[in-house]
Formats: sequence, structure tokens, C-alpha cells
Amino acid sequence: MEKGAPEPSLPCARCGKPAALQCPKCAELKLPREDAAFCTQDCFKAAWSSHKSVHKKLDPQQPPEGWGYCLRKGRSRTLKLPAFGWTGPLRPYPISKMRMVPDEIEKPDWAVDGIPKIEPDSDLQKRVEIKTPELIERMRETCRIAREVLDAGARIIKPGITTDEIDRVIHEETIARGGYPSPLNYHFFPKSCCTSVNEVICHGIPDARKLEDGDIVNIDVTVYYKGVHGDLNETYFVGNVDEASKQLVRCTYECLEKAIAIVLYYVLKPGVRFREVGEIINRHASMSGFSVVKSYCGHGIGELFHCAPNIPHYSRNKAVGVWQDRLWPDEWTAVTADGKRSAQFEHTLLVTETGCEVLTARLPSSPDVYPWLKP
Repeated sequence: MEKGAPEPSLPCARCGKPAALQCPKCAELKLPREDAAFCTQDCFKAAWSSHKSVHKKLDPQQPPEGWGYCLRKGRSRTLKLPAFGWTGPLRPYPISKMRMVPDEIEKPDWAVDGIPKIEPDSDLQKRVEIKTPELIERMRETCRIAREVLDAGARIIKPGITTDEIDRVIHEETIARGGYPSPLNYHFFPKSCCTSVNEVICHGIPDARKLEDGDIVNIDVTVYYKGVHGDLNETYFVGNVDEASKQLVRCTYECLEKAIAIVLYYVLKPGVRFREVGEIINRHASMSGFSVVKSYCGHGIGELFHCAPNIPHYSRNKAVGVWQDRLWPDEWTAVTADGKRSAQFEHTLLVTETGCEVLTARLPSSPDVYPWLKP
């Protein structure tokens, strides 16, 4: 037992008398002090058989019933933390069971068995689709829904919230609007959105870990509605974040803005190569003291979740890029090789002969979370 840890006013969890001791396991797991305070060692020992059950609810070494660590892209679970050469301080926590989608919701072809059928062999993997006005209208509607869903997830971010709770909100808000969360069971991905914390680059799986003051977290949302997908993500601050993380997130936001600006330039000057987008992003990141992950890129979207064109984010991207990330044992979570923090922003853009429309643009009602956007 740890002496002097609880506040003097806290009562003993067993007998109600003033408490001066705290359960060390509760302190380690950062559980509420109200349930961890005891007046004497005797009270603590007498309460142990029932009190220890609270540890199993959040102890990453003792997953709650039905929870487990993700393995094999989501196809299996384990009750023990996998052995791995972690690159930074973050660790996976157990994940909950896959959430259900009502029968009446229209679903993509991977919803039941986790295997996309149309997407891999589509000719749209090799050519860029020119979308019809009718398809564009469906895209606008779906992207608006995706933005509303992401905003709902952003509103609950604070220290103490688990990324599993964020996933629950994303899932429920998507279904409430008649949509299907596109990531759910896509190549067996077990959750309805991606939540990438600190050194996670992308594809982080929502789990039982509580967000901590000073974290940064990216929420990546894709909604399937009326036969099309709308995709976006943003990186958010959790409580009081250090200056370096603030600069990282702002620079990443600016990279996206500059990329959108160059897309407008493409419209005005046909023949400019896709790779010049990467040149612009890489130049701004490098000038700000950051580097660009080369393992992942932007992509086309529509009736397919992923299709042509692929848009690399780095310079001289005609050649194959250098892999600068590692995959966790879940085979989804990509983390920086050096354990440093990573940030990401993403929009769905509609490019026409006369301009560029950000289909997932922030709304007047979107959470006011970025200081640089304030007037």
C-alpha cells in the first residue's frame, strides 16, 4: 500500500473511515482514487478478493471478458501483450468485439467476410475515373456525412477517453445517418475508424488505452452511403500539448492546404504531373524541420474505397520510396521507426475543369480546435 496518496477527504472503499492509503495497482493503472483508498492494511486485505476485480477492467495485462490484443489483421485475438521491439513509448491495449451494423444499412462487399471482391481487380486501379454528375452528387452527400461523423468524434476528445469510446461514437453516428463505416472488416480491420496516437503514422486500431494529457491523436473516418465512400481525417490535441507537437500538427495541416492549392494550379495548367504535389508537401515539411513518411500515399475514391490515382507525399517520387515505418504485431498499426510523433490530415477533393472542391471541408459547426484558424 502507498501511504499519503489519496486526498485526506476520501473515505475508505471498505468501511468508509478517513483513508490514508491507496492500492498500488490502482495507482499504476491510474484508476479513480475514490475506489482505491483504504484506511488500514487490514481493511485493504479484507477487501482484496472483491477489490482486485476492478484491475481486470483496464489492466492491459488482464483484458476484460471478450476483449483481447489484435493479431493477424483482426482475424485473431490473444490475452497477452505480444512481444515486439516497440519503437516508442506507446503500446497496444486490448480491443473490444467488432460492432454490429443493422441489416437495413447498405453494406460494401467486404462487410460479411472481410474480403473486398470488386476493388482489387477493378480497372479503376489503373485508370482515373471521370465521375458522372449523378455520382458526384452522391459523393457530396456522403462526404458531408463523413465530416459530421468526424466532428462528432472530435468533440469527445479529452484526457481519460479511450480510443474505443471514440470508435463507438464514430460507429453510432455513422449508422444514425444511414451509413456504413467503411473501415469495418475491410481486409478484416476490426473497428469502424482508425485512431492513430503519437508515434502511430496511420491505421491505429481503437482500443482500451485512455488518452493522456499531451497526446496527439488522428481520427480517420470513411463513410459508405448510397454506394460511394467519403474519406477524411484530422489530428487533434489532447489537453496540454508540447510546443513541438503543436508545430508538427500545424505544419501537417499547412502541407495539406498547400497541396490543395497546387491541385488548383493543375486545373489551370494541364499536363503538370501528380508527383509535383509531393514536391510541394516535402518542401514545406523539410523547411519546417520535419520529414515525410514515404510508405503511404493519397488515393482516388468513389464507388471504390481505394483506386487510382495514387498521390505520393514526398519529392522525387517517381522511384520507389524508402520504408520508414514498422508494423505492430496486429499487422495494421504503422509506427515511426524512430518512435517520433507523426501527424496527418486528409480531405476528399473533387477536381473539375474549372476548379477544385473540398467535399469534406470543415463546417461552421466543426469543433474550434486549431488556434491558427481563429480570426
